[in-house]
Amino acid sequence: MATELKIRTKNPDVFLRVRKGHFATMHSHTNYFIDVHTQKMRLSEAKAVAKELVSNYRAHTIIDSILCIDGMEVIGTCFADELTQDNYLNMNAHQTIYVMSPEFISGGQIVFRDNLIPMLSGKNVLVLAASVTTGKSALAAMDAINYYGGNVVGVASIFATIPECDGHPVYSVFDPNDLGDYQSYKPNRCPICERGEKIEALVNSFGYSEV
Repeated sequence: MATELKIRTKNPDVFLRVRKGHFATMHSHTNYFIDVHTQKMRLSEAKAVAKELVSNYRAHTIIDSILCIDGMEVIGTCFADELTQDNYLNMNAHQTIYVMSPEFISGGQIVFRDNLIPMLSGKNVLVLAASVTTGKSALAAMDAINYYGGNVVGVASIFATIPECDGHPVYSVFDPNDLGDYQSYKPNRCPICERGEKIEALVNSFGYSEV
């Protein structure tokens, strides 16, 4: 596995860990492994990421529920805490915000049990993801929210390669401009594979497994 690199921001608690190589995700092949696991699991980094993202919504977006995908529950909780603090610019001050996770059944379909539907139905829901690259996971979450009667108000992530998803802007802390030469390819059209370079690791929201 390639050496880990760190991309820093002005905030000392917010940086992106990456490895360059040849990696396969569920939907694509990429030349970088974007490692966001400490941001998702370490409280100080989760708080810092939440503060970076919440500025895009605090003053103009009402959020009733946050749907966390890719294991983003800690950041989602910090996001809700930031969003409900007393602030004259904060449209959500003192309001209760639900922090939710989807349940996946066979075929990758998202479902919500009857006791959770009231947290979506008629609610303004933000989709919070670790990364948004192809947008397929975010779209699946948005479809589920719409199916259960919710109103999608945005998509936020740590890293994103697309500017919008189903008409909603995607706000992220990092994007490909922070990497310079980041590339993502469809598995059957991957030039790295065509050069005969083997995949180094299989990657998903839990991490990577070398092959």
